[in-house]
Amino acid sequence: MKNWALILGASSGIGAACAKKLAESGMNIYGIYLRKPQSVIDELEDYIKSQNVEVKFHKMNAMNEEKRNDVINNLKELGKVQTFIHSIAFGTLKPMLSKSNEPTLDSKNIDMTINVMGSSLVYWSQDLYNANLLQKGSQIFSMTSSGGHRQWPSYGAVSMAKAALESASRQLAIELASEGIAVNAIQAGVTDTPALRKIPGNEQMIEYANKHNPSGRLTTPKDIADYVSLLSKSSNSWMTGNVIRIDGGEDIIG
Repeated sequence: MKNWALILGASSGIGAACAKKLAESGMNIYGIYLRKPQSVIDELEDYIKSQNVEVKFHKMNAMNEEKRNDVINNLKELGKVQTFIHSIAFGTLKPMLSKSNEPTLDSKNIDMTINVMGSSLVYWSQDLYNANLLQKGSQIFSMTSSGGHRQWPSYGAVSMAKAALESASRQLAIELASEGIAVNAIQAGVTDTPALRKIPGNEQMIEYANKHNPSGRLTTPKDIADYVSLLSKSSNSWMTGNVIRIDGGEDIIG
């Protein structure tokens, strides 16, 4: 029975870096993506295949229940999910209040952001568990940020989603502990990815992180992928329910 890494948000940034690194370590890759052009997917797929592992990419909205069921059924034919990575960056970036005519968050914006970036971890984990695709030693990683406990302009809905994601990760950790399955949230430092570049004021965030990070640089997608790959090699589930900072010491500086 072959082991697979299922990666939501596999086409760029941290998700793509994790796909490459896990392939290098010998794991088969099943990537979920939404918006990247086929040329980008083809290039990533070629690299993964060059590592002598199997790879499948599925273009879909991660919140589409019917398509999620298709992926689950496909995975049941392929093997087991050793590593599940939730790395979705898709949310509404608007302020909650405005004295001008600037658009503000409404219920649709907030619900969509929390569902896509937070609650979807639960739905995918439920389906993987119910399909018996997770096994003792499987590792689940959700990608959070310091936005789960800090605020930036226009980041309110995403901050709410990150807080929900961390809470869901802890709850899943408790419920899966007896199965020998670990669930941890990865808190990356400020990482220069396409998602970061969409945040209003990202230039100031990058400048501040470069100046104050005690390691003297930004976090890279490879930094995250290196640790995810390392943790994925272990079948020990004793480290679970944590928010693991991979940020060069950035968050403790403030």
